[in-house]
Amino acid sequence: MQIKNNIEVFTDGSCHTQLCIGAWASVLLINDQKVCLSGVLNNTTHNRMEILAVLKALEYIVKSNISFVKITIVSDSQYVVGLLDRQSKFIKSNFKTNALNDIRNVDLVKELFNYTDKLNVEFIKIKAHQKPTDIINYNIEVDKTCRNLVRKAVSEID
Repeated sequence: MQIKNNIEVFTDGSCHTQLCIGAWASVLLINDQKVCLSGVLNNTTHNRMEILAVLKALEYIVKSNISFVKITIVSDSQYVVGLLDRQSKFIKSNFKTNALNDIRNVDLVKELFNYTDKLNVEFIKIKAHQKPTDIINYNIEVDKTCRNLVRKAVSEID
């Protein structure tokens, strides 16, 4: 089992709203190694891709049997970062809206809470669409990765 005090994860998601083609990307910094994960899905939304990027990273960490003290998730999605603040409200309402419909992305939100209930996860909100500088910015990398994957998937339809 590898031991690491902290794991940093940078995530992003993107979606072509008219065609509902989305992509997600994650960069994990583990034991001085960089692990890149990504994927493309049809019939999806931007927020689903944002959550899925986090879920795929957490799934990778758990399945890799890596020991750690804390996972820091860095995301430009206010939606994702704010989910934990609303966890008790969602549980109290049984994940229903005031109109008694399921909250959006209920399946992924529940899965996220399953991970965060068991793991020490911290979310950090970062500004989206930053300009490149001399400092490595993995948020820019995941943003470019998902946008490129969406463009490629859309171009294959045309």
